[in-house]
Amino acid sequence: MSTPFERCAEYIAAADSIVICAGAGMGVDSGLPDFRGPSGFWRAYPALGQARIAFEEIANPAAFERDPQLAWGFYGHRLALYRNTQPHAGFAILNAIAGRLPHGAFVFTSNVDGQFQLGGSAPERVVECHGSIHRLQCANVCSDDIWPAEFEPLLDQANCRMLGELPACPRCGGLARPNVLMFGDWNWIPRYTEEQRHRMHDWLYAVGRPVVIELGAGTQVPTVRMTAEYLGAPILRINPREPQLPAGRGESLALGALEALRGIEAALAAGGFFAA
Repeated sequence: MSTPFERCAEYIAAADSIVICAGAGMGVDSGLPDFRGPSGFWRAYPALGQARIAFEEIANPAAFERDPQLAWGFYGHRLALYRNTQPHAGFAILNAIAGRLPHGAFVFTSNVDGQFQLGGSAPERVVECHGSIHRLQCANVCSDDIWPAEFEPLLDQANCRMLGELPACPRCGGLARPNVLMFGDWNWIPRYTEEQRHRMHDWLYAVGRPVVIELGAGTQVPTVRMTAEYLGAPILRINPREPQLPAGRGESLALGALEALRGIEAALAAGGFFAA
């Protein structure tokens, strides 16, 4: 009888492409904080915990109106953290698998951290459905301009506040904010993400036998899981907390991303997938 890793390997070996659907759990093995629940969030940001400010309150455009130094203290810290975090080995495993398939891979992620690009994914093969912290927009939406976050945040980490001049919109001079979809957000500019989606749509139209590898995507914000299921392809669902998968849709592994990918890699190697 085959093992779950071997069955995952069989799905991949029969495919001509991979759709990588990734949620927040993908970054845990790189050491990125898990914001699941108030305790995890406040452990990462104790100053916000002391003030009893929840993730949904600070990851909110209203926070930039109420206290822009605090809001940018949170997002500035995350920007610096993501820039300096080395993607775990699972990203390289996915790249190696994709490199053996005729149409490679396309990434669909709710993560705003840019880890897939840093880990070797081609930027033109990534959809960031909630935007990216590495891009900025005007907080007042004076235009639909989006530009790179090319600044070094100066932070008072103990109090979660940004020091000095805050990022400004080059068009109107008002406050700039990250081009990410926040809670209660009616001002997010989705133009860049829409361009990414169009590229993914064109790619999906050209492939014939995709397989979905879904990693760390939960049900609390179900965008990634819903997308994975909507595609209609076999799903390899990797999730230590919520591995449930509709019957007949593929294989589920109740593991973290890196452990599961290493197991799949070993099964693929044993089956000759990586042979020259």
